[in-house]
Amino acid sequence: MSGGFAVAIGIAAAAVLDTPSPIDAVGSSFIDRTPAWLKEWAIQTFGTADKAVLRGGIFTVLAVASALLGATGVDRLRRYVSGAVVFGILGSVAIAERPGHGITSHIAPWLGIVSGAVAYAVATDHWSAQWWDRRTPHESRAPLGWDRRRFFRTTATIGAAAAATGIVGRVVSQQRRGDYVDAVPNALPAVDDPSTPLIDEGFHPTEPFVTPAGDFYRIDTALSIPYTTVDKWSLSIGGLVDEPLVLTYDDLVARPQVERMITICCVSNEVGGRYVGNAVWQGVLLADLLDEVGVRPEAEQLFSRSLDGWTSGFPIEVARDGRDAMIAIGMNGDSLPFEHGFPARLIVPGLYGYVSATKWLSSIELTTWADDVGYWVPLGWSRLAPIKTQSRIDVPRIGERVPAGRFRLAGVAWATHTGIERVEVRIDEGEWQEAELSRDVSDDTWRQWVLDWDAKPGEHRVTVRATDRSGYVQTSEQRAPAPDGATGWHSRKFTVTD
Repeated sequence: MSGGFAVAIGIAAAAVLDTPSPIDAVGSSFIDRTPAWLKEWAIQTFGTADKAVLRGGIFTVLAVASALLGATGVDRLRRYVSGAVVFGILGSVAIAERPGHGITSHIAPWLGIVSGAVAYAVATDHWSAQWWDRRTPHESRAPLGWDRRRFFRTTATIGAAAAATGIVGRVVSQQRRGDYVDAVPNALPAVDDPSTPLIDEGFHPTEPFVTPAGDFYRIDTALSIPYTTVDKWSLSIGGLVDEPLVLTYDDLVARPQVERMITICCVSNEVGGRYVGNAVWQGVLLADLLDEVGVRPEAEQLFSRSLDGWTSGFPIEVARDGRDAMIAIGMNGDSLPFEHGFPARLIVPGLYGYVSATKWLSSIELTTWADDVGYWVPLGWSRLAPIKTQSRIDVPRIGERVPAGRFRLAGVAWATHTGIERVEVRIDEGEWQEAELSRDVSDDTWRQWVLDWDAKPGEHRVTVRATDRSGYVQTSEQRAPAPDGATGWHSRKFTVTD
């Protein structure tokens, strides 16, 4: 009970002070220290709910630890404060690891220590005494002289206070988030180089060609979004350059704006997975900025960092080989949502996000491979991460029952920065049939496919494979995402009814 009170006080104080929640700080520290296989398991098992599951796990551990402390015969002082002190120390240390947080960030966990210790003392001192009184009535008595009814009133009061404090913290946090969202610019600057054609959204029966921001996948290590405002944010570009540069949001907005439709994909995407999306991105080309700062010959990688300390790195030549790598400030005609990296993020066609797609961008350093290593590389993932040619079936759904007769199979295929040339579909063990493809927007954009089929009653399996513009035919070899992306043909079983 008192452990919950300590947590509630810490969260509420963090909300009022507009600093990281101790729970989120501890959770982020846990994520940083989690082995790669466990991270991948969490993503595949829980998907975008992995962070909510982690928060729930932290609360559960605190509750169990608090209960175990109360059930043991340790001395009173330790019982009063041990759980709260551990919580406070973990929270404070975890906050100290996160970049950009001052001394006020440490107030919240230590308020949790004090409040938790007081609540623990009030509740458990009497409980302990009552427990011993039932066993040794002549040697001990309740130090406060309370009866059982008063004990329950006290613990109920502490519980209610914890719940009320938690509600206050949640309300304040939501208000803070609302204030940040309201401060996001309502309009993007005019595009100097538009190249996004109109798309027939009716080609694919279920999947829109442009993925709405609200449906776009989000896979990252941020347990809580690092909210900021455009007047507080800036981007530094430095390292092995001739002229370091610091850009404000207004500086970015004032530069020539490009608009590109680009498909990006997470390396954790299983064959047939949903961690891929296609959006219209607006921003400033990286190549122009690199030309401006002057990259020194010894520089090998573009190393970027987010506001919450996450890092990634990719070869400098990728940003200068003609592809539309950019610092994006817009998504589908609006300012970036906070969930997808506001105020600015990196978009690099052809590379998996773990080496390139830094959200909440705060700095770019031109370095050597030996000088800096991105977040995921020491955990066993490949340093170079070109997106693999992949295809997916969307219709029919897994296990779907469809009526006999003319039926439209559908899906998507992508080979970002190489382009999709052909998609083939096989029903059961029949011949491969070439599917009809949506209009070719660019090599950086996925292509939807459809195939009209005369469905016969019975159990069937549909399989898809893609061929990219290099002539590469998607391999049938099934391989898990680690260390550089999944491979294999996607297939689905379904039933055709009479």
